[in-house]
Amino acid sequence: MAQSLTVKAESNFNSIKMATKGTVNVQTENIFPLIKKFLYSDHEIFLRELVSNAVDATSKLKVLSAAGEAKGELGDLTVEVILDKEAGTLTVKDRGIGMTEEEIQKYINQIAFSGAEEFVNKYKGKEGAEQIIGHFGLGFYSAFMVAKQVQIRTLSFQQGAQAVQWESDGTPEFEITEIDKADRGTEIVLHMADDSLEFLEKHRVEGILEKYCKFLPVEIKFGTKSEWVDDPAGEKDEKGNVKRVEIQVDNIINNPTPAWVKAPADLTDEDYAKFYRELYPTSFEKPLFHIHLNVDYPFNLTGILYFPKLKENIEVQKNKIQLYSNQVFITDSVGEIVPEFLTLLHGVLDSPDIPLNVSRSYLQADGNVKKISAHITKKVADKLAQMFKDDRADFESKFEDLKVFIEYGMLTEDKFYEKAEKFLLLKNLDGKYQTLDEYLEKIKPLQTDKDGKTVVLYSSNFDAQHQFVEAAKERGYDVVLFDSPLSPHFISKLESKHENVSFARVDSDTLDKLIKKDDEAPSKLSDKEKETLKPIFEEVVNKDKFTIQFENMSETEPPIVITQPEFIRRMMEQQKLGGGGGMFFGAFPEMYTLAVNANHPVVGSILKKQKDNKQKLAKQLTDLAMLSQGMLKGEELTKFINRSIDLMK
Repeated sequence: MAQSLTVKAESNFNSIKMATKGTVNVQTENIFPLIKKFLYSDHEIFLRELVSNAVDATSKLKVLSAAGEAKGELGDLTVEVILDKEAGTLTVKDRGIGMTEEEIQKYINQIAFSGAEEFVNKYKGKEGAEQIIGHFGLGFYSAFMVAKQVQIRTLSFQQGAQAVQWESDGTPEFEITEIDKADRGTEIVLHMADDSLEFLEKHRVEGILEKYCKFLPVEIKFGTKSEWVDDPAGEKDEKGNVKRVEIQVDNIINNPTPAWVKAPADLTDEDYAKFYRELYPTSFEKPLFHIHLNVDYPFNLTGILYFPKLKENIEVQKNKIQLYSNQVFITDSVGEIVPEFLTLLHGVLDSPDIPLNVSRSYLQADGNVKKISAHITKKVADKLAQMFKDDRADFESKFEDLKVFIEYGMLTEDKFYEKAEKFLLLKNLDGKYQTLDEYLEKIKPLQTDKDGKTVVLYSSNFDAQHQFVEAAKERGYDVVLFDSPLSPHFISKLESKHENVSFARVDSDTLDKLIKKDDEAPSKLSDKEKETLKPIFEEVVNKDKFTIQFENMSETEPPIVITQPEFIRRMMEQQKLGGGGGMFFGAFPEMYTLAVNANHPVVGSILKKQKDNKQKLAKQLTDLAMLSQGMLKGEELTKFINRSIDLMK
């Protein structure tokens, strides 16, 4: 709205009090319909803007008083929101700095000037001046999104000032009249339009105030509420106890001094826990810990971030950080202001240096936003690193709840990855936690293959993959747990950062294939016997899904093992979670390997059976392997059960 503005005015000398009529002329034909349609997408924001301006005016008065430029007692500075449904009005009233007629002409009629901005320049460096909101340059005009007529009734703090009223019906015409007004400050009276009557409902107005004004630095009153107190007269009941009586008290809807504006030294753990309950009254889980942010150079940033216990569905956890500007709520969608992984945290960020009401692309390119984002990432990484260093046992006890957050951060932010690799923990079969460097050093002697690559065997579920995990243990191999929803992507990330390390799920192939050694075990079956057995197994499985391979495993391992190649399975999982191979996944249908143990005596015995019995035994062994993988269902499972009963007979 950078149009040039001029003011035409004429005086009415027949009136006892001065009245000025005029027109706000702009290059567009009529600015007010544009304001109503385009100023904000969400019309309820008008109340945030008007209350913010009232708080701004109050903050200005405090600064002027501290500087000795406002004389006399400040008195009660409560901002009041008054609803009069019968009259069809909503009023925002303050006892702040007020305005003279000249200031109305400048700040209300000439939109191009910003009173808050000029004030900050004038009082820069003086105590309290940083509390001026200043970002809400068009805030007052948001009133015309919902009102058919707006009145400003105001009296300046300046001694001898004359109270005036500005009035407009939503067209460029306005009228300024001298009025009688005893109280210093400003009242904005909105006569609601027919399409905005919802803002005359008490619960609607109260909901907006609680959403946007919950932590404004000046008390906000909205009507009264009931409260039970001891009888002031001391009257007692029949048991001798002082009676409780119901009284009406001011309904103050905000907490002017929330935890994040206080010094960390002045807060206890209980204070932080209480504030968390204030932010999320419906949350029953306590956060793991918190970070208190307080930066004044090279940008202004305060806030408290809480680490919640993350569930597997990470999407549910997002949009819990609330963004404020000088304690005015702006949004809980902060994806353009902080890295995506930080949106899993809960809490509050407050910064007057974040541009408001601008496009996402602008935010992402803004220098201050980038600095703030990088600073928060560093603070979070430093906090986790310090916790790990100070009390590793405690950090390990919290790691399962932190794991998804750390993996998400390492996946999406390289700066975080660099720091987090030092406190990333892997948990093995015995429940022991080790850093990645510690773990690689431990398994290197035994789990390095003939090509010099260290193979990390992992499981996504120790119970579901028990057979394969036990086989690895028998070989002396170690297995770690990767069971978060991000694991398929995260494992690929780790491989990209460690050239001589590969990760293989323990059921993705036989152990001799997963960790290839120079000394391969001999086969008890000849090549000719394998050629005889292969078509028998091909007849009892779906050849489109299964590839038959003979492996020289030990006699103690199962006769048949069904595996799914690491690459294909990981690609499938990544696509399911989103990203990672989705572009070319169509080239990889669902495929399994049927590994036949050439050294198991039961496999060799198939050769000695009659033709029908050969197939029946091959089918039974194959079904057993499929059953162990949870792949035998429906009719095939019923047939397997009946066949097993027949065999026992």
